[in-house]
Amino acid sequence: MRAAVVVTGDEVLHGRVGERNAAFLCAWLEARGVEPVRVTVLPDRVGDIAAEIRALVHDEVDLVVTSGGLGITHDDVTMAAVAAAAGVATAVDPVALEMVRRNAAASPARMLVRAQTRDATDRKQATLPVGARLLPPVGTAPGCALPVGPSLVVVLPGPPGELRAMWLAAVEDDAGLAALLARTGVAAGRRVLRIHGAFENQVVEALEADGGGLLDGVRMGICARVGELEITLADAGAPGGAEAIARRLRDTFGAEVFSDDGAPVEVVVGRALRAAGQRLSVAESCTGGMIGQRLTAVPGSSEWFDGGVIAYANAVKRDLLGVPQAVLDTDGAVSEPSARRMAEGARAALCTDWALSVTGVAGPGGGTAAKPVGLVYIGCAGPDGTTTVGEHRFRGDRDTVRQRSVVQALHMLRRRLAEVADPSPEGARQDR
Repeated sequence: MRAAVVVTGDEVLHGRVGERNAAFLCAWLEARGVEPVRVTVLPDRVGDIAAEIRALVHDEVDLVVTSGGLGITHDDVTMAAVAAAAGVATAVDPVALEMVRRNAAASPARMLVRAQTRDATDRKQATLPVGARLLPPVGTAPGCALPVGPSLVVVLPGPPGELRAMWLAAVEDDAGLAALLARTGVAAGRRVLRIHGAFENQVVEALEADGGGLLDGVRMGICARVGELEITLADAGAPGGAEAIARRLRDTFGAEVFSDDGAPVEVVVGRALRAAGQRLSVAESCTGGMIGQRLTAVPGSSEWFDGGVIAYANAVKRDLLGVPQAVLDTDGAVSEPSARRMAEGARAALCTDWALSVTGVAGPGGGTAAKPVGLVYIGCAGPDGTTTVGEHRFRGDRDTVRQRSVVQALHMLRRRLAEVADPSPEGARQDR
């Protein structure tokens, strides 16, 4: 089965708003055996959107999902465009109108305009293509599902939270969409592996060790992320092929294959901390809270993460984390001793089992011959009283250095947690 996503909106096309919906939809569909074949970003023009939908139907794409253009302003034209593509009229849906009015009543802004304006905007959002199946609104904008020729077009709102909630409800509640997805089902033998510190050419070498036969009958995708590889595998022939490749990769890269269900490192770390009944804090300088952001994005992270200190200024490192002034004067803020004392200071100040620290030169300025841009020290203090500090020299612009620092810090903690869980020499060697 083949699917396409049509993202609408001048603000997305011109880069004023970052696009997140297509990635969510494509990942969701691919995980269930549906092949995403196209993502298109279009302006708020009825003709352009309708022409794209007609072209996708002509190309025998089974499922077309649109995102955006369901609001109350003049440039919200997706419903009209879908109707034009299907060759049908639009009309106010009375059930949709009742839902829009009920949800909109909670908005304080509603009473800032005249009743006539409120009625007009309500009716605009409740106007659907004739024959469409209503998808109830999460905010104020309803969606719909409409067959167009042999294809099914699903119309969703633009705000990511609304889109995800409406989509997940639709796959359960809309009979037409559920029946279409049931034709494929979950992809057989699907695996999503994440490997830290590996390069694509190393994966190629590992899989071609026996002439490349492992790849026969397997769909495989490799996505390079910051400091990691994400490898998606699915059986496309005889069952068992995806697992055979996953086993080869585990044998080759050991514990650096840190996830086989697609979970990112912050989730893996959280699982380990929860299982151990332990808690974490952070002390961040050049990353400015980015580690904390990654950790608190995990639902339920309050069970194992307490918080941290953004110690950007030397005075904060000294006064809140206990980094001695002599260390700052002699070794500098970007140094092994500073990273060590920052981690130990955060652990003591927040009374946690573990603490991470990061201090470095992110650039583009501030580097010297002795301490160039990209030099970063990462510390990890643990409940056994041992503090590990690693020196890293990352390449790239400021954002890349900071992102790599975050990833490296989380993986340092992951390794330390694994060593505690498996303190044998074999377990410690495997994870280095």
